[in-house]
Amino acid sequence: QVQLVESGGGLVQAGGSLRLSCAASGLTFSMSAMGWFRQAPGKEREFVAAITRNADITVYADSMKGRITISGGNAKNTVNLQMNSLKPEDTAVYYCAGRNSAPYGTDWAGRANYDYWGQGTQVTVST
Repeated sequence: QVQLVESGGGLVQAGGSLRLSCAASGLTFSMSAMGWFRQAPGKEREFVAAITRNADITVYADSMKGRITISGGNAKNTVNLQMNSLKPEDTAVYYCAGRNSAPYGTDWAGRANYDYWGQGTQVTVST
């Protein structure tokens, strides 16, 4: 099994930055990739970004592309999400996720493709 623990959430003003971190423990060698999702109140959980084990592939959701950077990769047992120019609509619970399989052409945004989830960390962006 794999355990994922997020940290780094909090309250920030619009235009500010936050850096989220996710620490993986357990059978981390089983994962091919890790990623981040977010869920705003009343909305479905949506994909934010993903990175492969050796950090050779990074994928970003269009909604945040250009404002975020994912780094780490589970070869380092950690993945970070640097978020800049935050907007009130970025307010959500951010979840770290891990997946065992990431074949070529995979659907990175599909929640069902992720096998492990953290408890989430709240990010609130004020106006």
